[in-house]
Amino acid sequence: MALVEDLLKGTTITGVAVGLGAIFLAPTVLPAVGRVVRPALKAAIKGGMVFYRETVAEVGEMAGDLFAEARSELEHETSGAGALPAGNGHGGKTAGH
Repeated sequence: MALVEDLLKGTTITGVAVGLGAIFLAPTVLPAVGRVVRPALKAAIKGGMVFYRETVAEVGEMAGDLFAEARSELEHETSGAGALPAGNGHGGKTAGH
């Protein structure tokens, strides 16, 4: 950190020198860094894609299960709508009253 602090305390000439050094070294340093970083970055992207695919599949399965349960309950409620209420079929009144 002291190197960075020293550079920030420097003059404009120091900043220009660092910038020029970076420009001249970039063509040699960037390909080397790219060869090292590219496989790691590609692995991270692939991992994210697999995670996304599994998550979407899980959510889709859960939504399908909920949809099937709701459909089943709706069919059960609909089929029971025409049936007589519980009891003897007289709305809860007994035969003698």
